Amino acid sequence: MDLIAQIEAEQVAALGNNIPDFKAGDTIRVGFKVTEGTRTRVQNYEGVCISRKHGSGIAGSFTVRKISFGEGVERVFPLHSTNIDNIEVVRRGRVRRSKLYYLRTRRGKSARIVEQTNYRAPKA
Repeated sequence: MDLIAQIEAEQVAALGNNIPDFKAGDTIRVGFKVTEGTRTRVQNYEGVCISRKHGSGIAGSFTVRKISFGEGVERVFPLHSTNIDNIEVVRRGRVRRSKLYYLRTRRGKSARIVEQTNYRAPKA
């Protein structure tokens, strides 16, 4: 088991991505590379992270939910995708769950997440 974790750590280090510390409840802005014909541009996707799966390993992913034109839209991003240009934490949310799937049924004030004002970055 330790050998598998070591190989995964080497693969993540080889990618060289700088991924900020974020969790479910945080509002994040993901810069995603979009290819249209021969041109490539970065399109930002901003919303609430409602889940993180498989940790920060090579198979990690996270789901971002936003409201677009009155309709809820969710998108799952692989954490170490080559199509992700950058990930930026816009605001930290104070939540008591690791999966916020209940936000799918909420609208308006009941769907709000309180901002965490006393956040400290974990020591590396």
